[in-house]
Amino acid sequence: MLASAMVFATGAISFAQDTSPKQDMKNAGADTKGAAKDTGHAVSSGSKKGYHKTKEGTTTAYDRTKEGSQKGFDRTKEGTQKVFEPNKEPSTKVNDRAHEASTKSKDRTKETDQKINDAAKP
Repeated sequence: MLASAMVFATGAISFAQDTSPKQDMKNAGADTKGAAKDTGHAVSSGSKKGYHKTKEGTTTAYDRTKEGSQKGFDRTKEGTQKVFEPNKEPSTKVNDRAHEASTKSKDRTKETDQKINDAAKP
């Protein structure tokens, strides 16, 4: 009885480890499928990272351009005011500098929030 159990157990093991050419083809196909999935995931994550970095760069460029335009406008306004209303120039300068600082602060906060949100997304 014990001998027959050993024979059947050995037979079960040999069936589980099929080394036929057909099984080799199945294993090769599974390996290829796994490699293709891994490559697809790598491309996907790389594309997402590139998208987020491009988006961050675009936002930063937009904010800097906006700040530069605003600064140019303020300087032109101050120069005009210096000619026509010299007494108002100092208060205008103070208001303009405060507005520039506020805008910069808001833009930096927005950029930081965007980076955090992009990092949290897969």
